[in-house]
Amino acid sequence: MRFANKVALITGGGSGIGAATARLLAREGAALVVVDIAADHAQAVAAETGGIAVEADVARRADVERAVAVAVERHGRVDILFNNAGIGCIGRTPDLDPEQWERVIAIDLNAVFYACRAAIPHMPRPGGAIVNTASISGLAGDYGFSAYNAAKGAVINYTRTLAIDHAREGIRVNALCPGLIATPLTAGAAALPGLEQAWHAAIPMGRAGTPEEMAEVAAFLASDAASYVTGSVIVADGGQTAWTGQPDLTRFLPG
Repeated sequence: MRFANKVALITGGGSGIGAATARLLAREGAALVVVDIAADHAQAVAAETGGIAVEADVARRADVERAVAVAVERHGRVDILFNNAGIGCIGRTPDLDPEQWERVIAIDLNAVFYACRAAIPHMPRPGGAIVNTASISGLAGDYGFSAYNAAKGAVINYTRTLAIDHAREGIRVNALCPGLIATPLTAGAAALPGLEQAWHAAIPMGRAGTPEEMAEVAAFLASDAASYVTGSVIVADGGQTAWTGQPDLTRFLPG
């Protein structure tokens, strides 16, 4: 029971990585505050985990602050903050609607700041833990994914700054960088003809990850087992970023 007597607030907790992490933390004793823009999804996960559901658009600072206030009112503190909500959009810069850019930045980056700003004053010192879902798309560029790349790159460096700012207080901050994960966020793109096969071909393990696999990494970072881990950027991508992208030369050898 790694998370007995711990209070965890998870944004984007109604589906995908957030929901899987909520289930894992609850199984190991955590009290959950499940935050999602889809109220029915948040309520379903909260009912399953014995937690509290909060409907919120994390692009709005007031919504994020209200979610943290709910956690503090009910439990008196926030031990674990998992900034997981995220969206993306596809399009080259000249074709990208500025409103799409602003929405991605608001949800993927600004919301992380809003939640950290609101939650850190209510975290135990020592003992607070923040996990920010970034992406391998924050470590390198992708074709036609500029807003997402920009936001996730910023989340990674913001994570490092938060970590050093609050290290002496005993609040740890780390980033999780998933590769392709089979979630509702990726399902629509994966439905494009040929894309799923191309995606899998770029991953040495040959498959997408699962939300449950990401939940295990997030749970480790949030747990006391990671007590000397802060400012780290943990990649979980099936080996994708370990590959230079050059062809597998062994496939072209004779015999």
